[in-house]
Amino acid sequence: MQQIIVIGGGVVGLTSAWWLAQAGYRVTVLERAAQVGSGASYGNGGQLSYRYVSPLADQGVPLKALQWMFQETGPLHFRPEADLRQYRWLLSFLAHCRADVNRKTTAKLLELGELSRQAMKQLEVTVPLEDFDWRDAGKLVVYRSRDLFQKAAGKAGAGEIWSAAECAAREPALAAAEPLLAGGIYNSGEAVADCHAFCLALAARLREHPNFQGFVQGEARRLLADKRGITGVELDTGLLQADSYVLAAGIQSRSLSDSVGIKLPLYPLKGYSLTAPIRADDVAPEISVTDFERKVLYARIGDKLRVAAMVDMVGEDLRHDAKRVDGLTRQVRETMPRAADYSQLSVWAGLRPATPSSAPIIGATPYRNLWLNVGHGPLGFTFACGSASLLAGAMRGEAPPFSLDGLTLRN
Repeated sequence: MQQIIVIGGGVVGLTSAWWLAQAGYRVTVLERAAQVGSGASYGNGGQLSYRYVSPLADQGVPLKALQWMFQETGPLHFRPEADLRQYRWLLSFLAHCRADVNRKTTAKLLELGELSRQAMKQLEVTVPLEDFDWRDAGKLVVYRSRDLFQKAAGKAGAGEIWSAAECAAREPALAAAEPLLAGGIYNSGEAVADCHAFCLALAARLREHPNFQGFVQGEARRLLADKRGITGVELDTGLLQADSYVLAAGIQSRSLSDSVGIKLPLYPLKGYSLTAPIRADDVAPEISVTDFERKVLYARIGDKLRVAAMVDMVGEDLRHDAKRVDGLTRQVRETMPRAADYSQLSVWAGLRPATPSSAPIIGATPYRNLWLNVGHGPLGFTFACGSASLLAGAMRGEAPPFSLDGLTLRN
């Protein structure tokens, strides 16, 4: 039976390990942190947005980005680096900022989203939904600009169109924001859940799987290769070897692939989240809410309010920018003043490994025994199960359920 090492113990690595174990491989997971799900999977927004996907690259985004960069509380912050990878990524991103490219990417991500929804449904037998606070909350995207709202509402299959008054009536957490809103678009079937709790629950089931060989904690320094393929992973503590290797290590995948000459088009888009406890008399959102213009997401996860926002292009810097956090906190208090106990806010920042197109990279590499499951950006939780299913099928030589054009490595 073939031995596989999955490098990365976040939501993408763990789901990859599960699907590969189910496919009959003997699997080991290498994770540098003491606990799985400690990176970008830890404090993310928690949305499982299968039917509403919006690639960051789109027509008009470059102009908006320039405006955002001069706003202290804007969705985007940019800090130039002495790193060519930042500029290569930006140039490729700009090339994807066309309406026709965005439509093509969106269609592909919707296919992946539907596969992921079905795959998560299959996993419910093994990881019960209550283990990670899963709720079928639905998703409401609210708009402040009447022009943007009317444009979005005019698109085919947009969803239920709600006026500002209807948004506040159906989601009372938005009552204070009603005068600021033009309206909203609601889609049922979208869920929210605790990604970190999901990682812990899935890791526990993996430990019980007969094909799972265990977790190895260690820092992967580089991959080793010869003419036959990848020969091992060099750790800070020694060498780890197997028959095949899966790279699912978030932004660390970039440096590991570099060590064997594969240039992954990944950049760390830093995002923030705020988490606050919900008290008995608080009016927290029951529906998952996205503030379109401000790019702020609100979700009730268990007994806590989770707010996720911002794209900071500052390299691999996890420090909390006090001005950014304070600005986000003011926006949250203005939009949902009674949703949670903001005196007990906790702040988290994570690095979302994104491709210029917003589409992940799944499947083979030039090395016969190195496989990829990387580049999910802010949608790692949403796409994890579907991506793992595609990866396991590709490694077994099976035909994919749909064309993978746009989802594979192009070197």
